[in-house]
Amino acid sequence: MAKVFNKQNIFLFLLIGMVVMGKLIPFEKSYNHYFNLSAFIDWGIAGIFLLYGLKLNLKEVVKDISNWKLHLLIQSGTFILFPLLVLIFYPLVKGTEYYEIWLSIFFLAALPSTVSSSVVMVSIAKGNVTSAIFNASISGLIGIVMTPLLMSFFLTSQSGSGDQGEVVQQLLIKVLLPIVLGIIFNPVFKKWVTKYSKIIAEFDKLIILLIVYESFSTAFIENIFNSVPPVIFLILVFSVVFLFFAVYNILKLISGKMKFNAKDTITVTFCGSKKSLVHGSLFLLVLNIPEDKKVLFLLPVMVYHSFQLFYVSWLANKIAERSIDNKE
Repeated sequence: MAKVFNKQNIFLFLLIGMVVMGKLIPFEKSYNHYFNLSAFIDWGIAGIFLLYGLKLNLKEVVKDISNWKLHLLIQSGTFILFPLLVLIFYPLVKGTEYYEIWLSIFFLAALPSTVSSSVVMVSIAKGNVTSAIFNASISGLIGIVMTPLLMSFFLTSQSGSGDQGEVVQQLLIKVLLPIVLGIIFNPVFKKWVTKYSKIIAEFDKLIILLIVYESFSTAFIENIFNSVPPVIFLILVFSVVFLFFAVYNILKLISGKMKFNAKDTITVTFCGSKKSLVHGSLFLLVLNIPEDKKVLFLLPVMVYHSFQLFYVSWLANKIAERSIDNKE
């Protein structure tokens, strides 16, 4: 029972709770007179990236940079292998009713790796934790450029999501500027951030939950779910699970060919196969995804996030038990 209701699983239950709440008590636009949820989320996004800059340990980043083959493989998995596996299907869906479903999965593939769960899972499985910290941190920074760049090939030209200049402006104001400020003030507030790291982590989750609640409230109010029938949802679930196993096993195969040790292989497969719900939720707003498409773009990210947490938690514990048995 304790395993079911651990911290990570509770967050998944809360995510489901936000979806249910969006259905039962949707946030109407008139409620903004009392509490402006959109504005609070916008400031929250900037706050998350400011704290990200404050938490970034530049010494650790510099220290582990020598293990470049490992880092290169992980980042290639995140920003090259993932998108390529989805791009293979582009000729099949171009100009069809399935194009937007494909685009929502490509959005997932373009996202950076998640920070916290990557490090935690690698630690449980007895992998290379230092490299996990480096890659999880650097992935978020690379994602600031790569995610919008990859999406720009399809969003502006085909989905009519808005002016590219506005996207860049939002990216600078909500993402890049807060991170730069965080890095600048890192020496001043580092101890404070470390001391209150648990509270800060809860703030990250709060903003994600509010983004999910707002997106699903809009979806239920405007009956957007009529555009996501059960068959489409099943296609999304199958696609993201297939994507996970394809990337995980390809990275594991390449790690073997490159003769990485067991610890480094764990780090490559765990960090390289992760995708960030935090960045997915934030980029959903920064990239000006149309209101009636937000849920369709958020669904693959939520499904992938849930699956990777449950499956990789189980896998990490299994690998850890195996290593203990081998020692004995």
